[in-house]
Amino acid sequence: MSKLIAECPVCHGELKICALKCADCGLELRNDFKLSEFDLLSEEDYKFLICFLKNKGSLKSLQEEMGISYPYAKKKLDTLLVNLGLAEPEENIFTIPEEIEMDNLYFDKNSVKASEIIKKKLKENGGRVTVYTLRGLPCEVWANSDGNSFSSNKLPSNVTFTYDLFDAVVDLLVSQNGHARKGNGRNYKFGEPECDETTVVGALAKAWGRKKGESVIDPVFVIASILDWADIARNTSGELVLTASYRSKLK
Repeated sequence: MSKLIAECPVCHGELKICALKCADCGLELRNDFKLSEFDLLSEEDYKFLICFLKNKGSLKSLQEEMGISYPYAKKKLDTLLVNLGLAEPEENIFTIPEEIEMDNLYFDKNSVKASEIIKKKLKENGGRVTVYTLRGLPCEVWANSDGNSFSSNKLPSNVTFTYDLFDAVVDLLVSQNGHARKGNGRNYKFGEPECDETTVVGALAKAWGRKKGESVIDPVFVIASILDWADIARNTSGELVLTASYRSKLK
């Protein structure tokens, strides 16, 4: 029996399970069945997971069996947890500043743009807030001194995150009747089914000027948490949904 695959070998699109068949009586059930995070693991990650479980979570025993160093084993475990949705990526994170400079943080108090609302709320909170991810993990967010960008201890330090990214996400939500799938930029490239322009991660990639076929970063878990904190969009499992209060401001 062949191993289940999650990616089309021809166009690399997402594969879905459309039928289940009983081996005994031949009964068939047809529907679109969702693949789990385990089904989406690469062959390398899958073998690492099996070895990790076989060795009852002992990295020392795993190192000996796989012939790898402890730092490499630890890095592989961290990557596996992220790919399974059990941890957030924390590589190349910002250092939280002790003081926040807000002299250049201007906003239009009458604007209904998401960027202006978030800048206003940040300034009201001294330029720094703690928001919470869907899994309840704390995430520090603060305004940068340039007045145009923000940072977080959960975001990579080599990328500039500007406030207009929130506007790009809201524009997507409005164009799709208030709903948008978050997507997956960790395992898919821009333009692929889980990272196309109908997803939040795809909208962010487009805002950064990424071209189809290029790799993207995936800061959606932070962006979604901030939009939820600002009462602009609800951060739900798998998608963002505009709040009723924000919809009323758009009328």
